[in-house]
Amino acid sequence: MKKPFITLEQAQKIIKEHPTPFHIYDEKGIRATARALNSAFSWNKGFHEYFAVKALPNPTILSILHEEGCGLDCSSYTELLLAKALGLNGKDIMFSSNVTPKEDYMLVHELGGIINLDDASDVEIVHDLFDLPETMSLRFNPGGYFAIGNDIMDNPEDAKYGMTKDQLVSSIKKMQEYGVKHFGIHSFLASNTLTNCYYPILAELLFKLIVDLRKETGADIAFVNLSGGIGIPYRPEDEENDICLIGEKVKEAYDKIIVPEGFDLSIYTELGRYMTGPHGALVATAVHEKKIYKDYIGLDACAVNLMRPAMYGAYHHITVLGKEDVPATVKYDVTGGLCENNDKFAIDRLLPKIELGDILYIHDTGAHGFSMGYNYNGKLRSAELLLTESGDVKLIRRAETPEDYFATIQGINGYNI
Repeated sequence: MKKPFITLEQAQKIIKEHPTPFHIYDEKGIRATARALNSAFSWNKGFHEYFAVKALPNPTILSILHEEGCGLDCSSYTELLLAKALGLNGKDIMFSSNVTPKEDYMLVHELGGIINLDDASDVEIVHDLFDLPETMSLRFNPGGYFAIGNDIMDNPEDAKYGMTKDQLVSSIKKMQEYGVKHFGIHSFLASNTLTNCYYPILAELLFKLIVDLRKETGADIAFVNLSGGIGIPYRPEDEENDICLIGEKVKEAYDKIIVPEGFDLSIYTELGRYMTGPHGALVATAVHEKKIYKDYIGLDACAVNLMRPAMYGAYHHITVLGKEDVPATVKYDVTGGLCENNDKFAIDRLLPKIELGDILYIHDTGAHGFSMGYNYNGKLRSAELLLTESGDVKLIRRAETPEDYFATIQGINGYNI
């Protein structure tokens, strides 16, 4: 059973000051997850987690993670500015992007972050902009299918990211000529995996690749970046990944492949969903009920607040606060108010009988929730709140207003809004 980290009484108190809908995050849970990850990989002296900013780009959350030893993985100019505003620089920043504007490269170079190149052509692009730094990274795409046992996890050949092995070799040799002395290899082959095997299998693949690359190029490959991909249990019946076991299995691969080669290899990760996903929730109020061929419950939130169900058909568990122990006997489609038929948080979901005014807690929105928000239909993004370790609730981003929506429109001055 999935349990909310706030109660009905807490939600009612919060709503008096911060009306629904809002996203709320659990500081205690975020810190505990960061500490568990660091502990699981403490055997690797160079281990470093770079939190994927795209998952939850809120400065307060990023600061909490940085306090727990995490760097930031940025993929755009604005995310780099966010890192800069938080005082991060140097090896606390990993920059991984594709189809990258030159301005982005210039900014990450100014900040001293590690540049992770997505394509072989990027070598010359960056070299034309500035002298290449001594440490850089390259993104690998093995092609084909990526499978764990008989289960196909993803199809890298269809992904737009990364380079072939031959391109890695030629790029490393060219970058050596341009003065690069230390390299990293990065790869991301599957998303939201609920298996303890993903990281160990990926690590073994990349460890073998790195041994080969060192022999072919003579390059000092100093780190491997396993990127993200460790998933979270969105459904109550899903089994949670065991990060301690994952760390142990990666160590086994490291001891088997890297240790006999006699060099040290730092391990980096770029987890987003795993770090914050379970520690966030979208809280909304039931404001409408409709009965036609199905029973519908309409919320004051919609897909602009949480896009994943509409975009991917993704499952997010829903708790009706205060009715946790009431039998789920009524089948609902839980919807928002957008003029789109896919604006549904749940389809044919069995829930307790819902009354107008009930508060619904939508689980696991701490990653790719608020950050994927948009303004379709003129809908406004919600507030973001933090449940602190002390139990207080802190506003960490105010809700948008109509003035925010109109602020970028030219020629609107003079209209009576």
